[in-house]
Amino acid sequence: MTDRLKNKVAIITGGTLGIGLAMAQKFVEEGAKVVITGRRANVGVEALKTIGDESVARFVQHDASDEKGWIDLFENTIKWFGHVDTVVNNAGVAIAKNIEETTYEDWKFLQSINSDGVFLGTKYGMQYMKNQAGGASIINMSSIEGFVGDPNLAAYNHSKGGVRILSKSAALHAALNDYNLRVNTIHPGYIKTPLVDGIDGAEEAQSQRTQTPMGHIGEPNDIAYMAVYLASEESKFATGAEFVVDGGYLAQ
Repeated sequence: MTDRLKNKVAIITGGTLGIGLAMAQKFVEEGAKVVITGRRANVGVEALKTIGDESVARFVQHDASDEKGWIDLFENTIKWFGHVDTVVNNAGVAIAKNIEETTYEDWKFLQSINSDGVFLGTKYGMQYMKNQAGGASIINMSSIEGFVGDPNLAAYNHSKGGVRILSKSAALHAALNDYNLRVNTIHPGYIKTPLVDGIDGAEEAQSQRTQTPMGHIGEPNDIAYMAVYLASEESKFATGAEFVVDGGYLAQ
């Protein structure tokens, strides 16, 4: 631990598994306190066991598309830890369907989490964290799919591209109003998940399929390290920017 996030308090949506959990663990290792959210209480309780006790970590069952839930989330975080410095809008879902296969119900469900959730987290994050002496950071999780199209991820492509541009608009608004608040996006490439862990040969197959130049897919901590940078004072001059962590995929 190097205390890069000492005295920081972060809200991380979708913080119970995968990349979100890795970020929560890394934030606490670096001195922060975190509130993680997710839709399944049992998964949240298990996640907390790997992060820390209630003096440094709390779980809130929350759907990212629930507007009132966002207000309650901020109010409770302030009650527990005194303030909020960082919001990581990480909650997201994917539906592997092309434009013709995607139903309107599919579309609305995915956008409610990936688009509406990020909008609400950014809106209320800005309202609660602007004009703080120590500054604040909103980190929105997009994807390499926010840059390039995939024929079988129509709704997902729309949501991740939207997150990228919304974040630029919010970053400019905050900067031009001297809010002392940064907004940036992280764009992961193909990352090793619990699903990959459980399937023999899946990681190798994924590497070949995605043709990642570095020859392997990433680890959740690869994204967590970037999030630590963006939550820390080290990134004080970075806003409205895209941080790609993809093993060289988009360089092709």
